[in-house]
Amino acid sequence: MTSVNNSNNYSLQGNFYVIGLNYKKADAQIRGHFSVDASAQELILLQAKADGFDSLSIISTCNRTELYGFAEHPYQLIKLLCEFTKGTVEEFENVSYIYKNREAVSHLFRVGTGLDSQILGDFEIISQLRNSFRQSKKIGLLNAFMERLANAVIQASKRIKNETDISSGATSVSFAAVQYIMAHVPYVSKKNILLFGTGKIGRNTCENLIKHTQNKHITLINRTKERAEKVAGKFNLIVKDYSDIQSEIAQTDVLIVATGAQQPTISKELLYLKKPLLILDLSIPKNVSDDVKEYEHVSLVHLDELSAVTNQTLSQRAEHLPMAKEIIAEIEEEFNTWAQHRKFVPTVKALKSKLSEIKEGEIDYHRKKLSDFNEDQAEIISNRIIQKITTQVVNHLKQANGSTELHLEMLEKMFQLETEKSE
Repeated sequence: MTSVNNSNNYSLQGNFYVIGLNYKKADAQIRGHFSVDASAQELILLQAKADGFDSLSIISTCNRTELYGFAEHPYQLIKLLCEFTKGTVEEFENVSYIYKNREAVSHLFRVGTGLDSQILGDFEIISQLRNSFRQSKKIGLLNAFMERLANAVIQASKRIKNETDISSGATSVSFAAVQYIMAHVPYVSKKNILLFGTGKIGRNTCENLIKHTQNKHITLINRTKERAEKVAGKFNLIVKDYSDIQSEIAQTDVLIVATGAQQPTISKELLYLKKPLLILDLSIPKNVSDDVKEYEHVSLVHLDELSAVTNQTLSQRAEHLPMAKEIIAEIEEEFNTWAQHRKFVPTVKALKSKLSEIKEGEIDYHRKKLSDFNEDQAEIISNRIIQKITTQVVNHLKQANGSTELHLEMLEKMFQLETEKSE
């Protein structure tokens, strides 16, 4: 497990961490062990709330599972993840990464803008991140730091999408699957294709199939038939009952599995084959059991094998990386400046309060001492002096360059300030 440098934290409540694993070191099976579905995400957030976490968000896709949050130690986040998944701490340590504070912020920018995706420029991730932060806010687990960070990442994603061509060319898991089919299945427009699962990836795959293969022999099956009928209605496709899946597989040439189950939904027991069958498993965890390969006529391809299909498109996208990185650097710097300045707030607020106490004492003294004392004018002048002093202090702290903590500590000791460290 890789940890990063211990940069100074710029939160008021511990350190900001990212802990997670992705396609780079964890294969599909391991990623499946740490997959977090919608119900598990809610349970993790509720447990975090009960445990006193200040802020936490979770993302779990076919390519990665990551937790973003504040903790005294990253193990608190790792333990939370392992409690609600099938993975163990030891397994996590072998394939994981940990980022802290600025490195964690940088990582989140890369993820949210598609630069860390298995397929470069995949912007589907930003909507998943947006939903994750929205869920955390609803539960009361999104502090000002993470909310501002989420908005900054969303802003960077929008600018990169609008100002560069890094997302040009339809490249995604679903499109890669269709390209694979077109490259490996002769006369694909005349073949029978069965799509099992009509969630987001299933719907996108269906659209790409129709657009690129001109195939009119596509059948949809979903455990909830109404969902399949809704998708089929857009394209005039056939929908079959889940109970018909075995007979439908026997008739098909290509089976695409895009279900969201935590256990395999397709195994050799369902196969009764008289002709070759290509199976594409687009699910995490894997929803097709490896035992299907015991049939010599079966070819099984998992989504991890599909990313190489789009190399040409990806090489074109890579040309736009420098501009995308410039946009990220600009917005990330703005965020880090804001985050750094947040540390001043409690001390400056306490200083202002202390100076106001001194002012009130002096005004009260002169009110009793001088019969013609102009209290209103003294109030105005004193407030202007306090404002000028605090502004000077803030400007000095902004230019402290690495010694901010020392200057804050000196101010607190010098004026005997009691600062509030809460949000």
